[in-house]
Amino acid sequence: MTSSMKRRFGSDIHNLFRKLLSGYKLYFSHGTLNSEGRKLFEEAVRMLIHEHPEYKPVVTKARRKLTLENVLKVVRIVLDENEIRELLDIAIHGIYKYRA
Repeated sequence: MTSSMKRRFGSDIHNLFRKLLSGYKLYFSHGTLNSEGRKLFEEAVRMLIHEHPEYKPVVTKARRKLTLENVLKVVRIVLDENEIRELLDIAIHGIYKYRA
């Protein structure tokens, strides 16, 4: 999916998914969404399904087990892979890159 196609989603959905990924350490525990992460994820997918009901099966499948892998299956619908990688990299490793 091209970036122009991804822009058809509302900015609120983009922002909620960005917040979820950039707050990885805050919203995930042991690779699974915690209660605060679930609230954020549910708000984002509620809006996503409201705007695009065709994505409901993907969301339903991801909700069964909210691991990072399953959450990313939904996030990839809205955000492009480079942005996802960058947000997670900063959230996990910080803004500075150290070389050994």
